[in-house]
Amino acid sequence: MFICSNCQKTYLKWQGQCDNCKMWNTLVEDTNAINPKLAKKGKTALRVANDVKPVRLSDLAKDSKTASKKELAFTTGIYEFDNTIGGRIVPGQVFLFSGEPGVGKSTLSLQITETLSKLGLNILYVCGEESPLQIKHRADRLNLKLDNVMFLPDVNMDTVETYIVSHRDKIDCVIVDSIQTMFDPNVVGSSGNVAQISECTNRIVSLAKGYNIVTFIIGHVTKSGDIAGPKIMEHMVDTVLYLEGDKRYEFRVLRVEKNRYGSSDEVGLFKMTGQGMIEVKDTKDLFDKQKAEASGSVYALVMEGTRPVVVEVQALATRSYFSNPRRTTSGFDLNRLYIILAIIDKKLKMHTGEFDIYINITGGIKITDPGLDLAVMQSIVSSLKDKIVPRNNVYFGEVGLTGEIRKVFMEDRRVKEAKRLEFKNIYSSKEKNIKDVASSLLGNE
Repeated sequence: MFICSNCQKTYLKWQGQCDNCKMWNTLVEDTNAINPKLAKKGKTALRVANDVKPVRLSDLAKDSKTASKKELAFTTGIYEFDNTIGGRIVPGQVFLFSGEPGVGKSTLSLQITETLSKLGLNILYVCGEESPLQIKHRADRLNLKLDNVMFLPDVNMDTVETYIVSHRDKIDCVIVDSIQTMFDPNVVGSSGNVAQISECTNRIVSLAKGYNIVTFIIGHVTKSGDIAGPKIMEHMVDTVLYLEGDKRYEFRVLRVEKNRYGSSDEVGLFKMTGQGMIEVKDTKDLFDKQKAEASGSVYALVMEGTRPVVVEVQALATRSYFSNPRRTTSGFDLNRLYIILAIIDKKLKMHTGEFDIYINITGGIKITDPGLDLAVMQSIVSSLKDKIVPRNNVYFGEVGLTGEIRKVFMEDRRVKEAKRLEFKNIYSSKEKNIKDVASSLLGNE
């Protein structure tokens, strides 16, 4: 079969353009088959031992007093992580943990490893990307105590599975860093291709479910930001976590894309520092109301999961010298910007066709909350008029095509958070339309 090297979509025959990501000449041939040399000798992949037997639900432990350590749910002690995954880790749960290079996946994984080790869990860390010595240097820099953690520096799936099966009674948690480095000698192809990733993930999940071993699989992402590997990998695991944030900034957001044992609406907030990932328990630490005022800068209240977070929206409108003015966004949907500019042109009688418009959400995070519309609109008007919006103003609301301001998710919680953060003026759907909001900038127009 043929696989797109950009988005990993599979095809039965070659074609010039990928239908999914629209990239050209990215399809490469992949022989997704068992190694014929091993097949002739009768060798196949090692599977979970025969001591795994079917059970009745009524035979399982009824309460925590009669349950073994491997049958009890537990938490890591890192509140932002525990709250994101639903409050607890279920025995045998398999996590797929992904994110951009350098965003902090391995750092957070090591911190989780330390907290689980302090709980008395026996942990096996399969280190495919770094040697145990390199991990030791990182742990020393972060002041982490990992003396009770076993590190296995091997990428051969047969070796890893043999070790886990032979020590199954002494292993409570396995961390694989990363799945793209694992290699199954029974499958044709090099490490990281679709067949290898799929088969290695399948074997790891089988071990986790067969022996109630909590497993964290660290994965890479493609250039488009999707998890590298076949889509079936996300179906095989129980929880898919994505750590996002610009590595040039310290703010990080941990999102849940899928969760079988809890809500997928929560997020975790962290700061990446020299001492590792630090939890952000108070969103007041994410912005500075005392900085100098400037035109085009507006505060917005958005929802990250069920938590209101204040972000700063910056807009810059400059005279364009091109026949097609530029429209550039960072952290905001470009197509949504086109709609907001059309509404400004129609309802506020402000012609933006002569200006290049640049939008930036500070902190390097991406916001998809429609409640950001009103703040983006106000920041553009502020930059066009070169008038300053006071720092004690905050905005949230969806802008409709007719110029009205529509209600958004959890308005009451946003208002409560705005008052706690001592914002004096709160602009939301209580205003009739965008003219009411922009009146202070438009003057007598």
